[in-house]
Amino acid sequence: MNDIFLAAAIFIPVMTGLGLVRLLIGPGIVDRIMVVQLLGTGGAAVLLLLATVSGNEAIVDVALMLALLAAFAAATFYVWVTRSTSQGEDSQ
Repeated sequence: MNDIFLAAAIFIPVMTGLGLVRLLIGPGIVDRIMVVQLLGTGGAAVLLLLATVSGNEAIVDVALMLALLAAFAAATFYVWVTRSTSQGEDSQ
């Protein structure tokens, strides 16, 4: 069973890495916000899998904090984008 968890812990960062490609070539702001969320949830998933395999409960706390920070980062990014967009429209 630990082999399955370790395989998933390798597979998830690979898929998250493909999301980074979308971040670089993403045509819109929404794509970039979604990649921020993907990085946070992918990282939290890997940490939770590693916590299950190792039996270390402290890693669970780190994973939950990472997921929380990803949500705040996405919200902050959204607010920053909407403010910079609205300021650009006001000046025209």
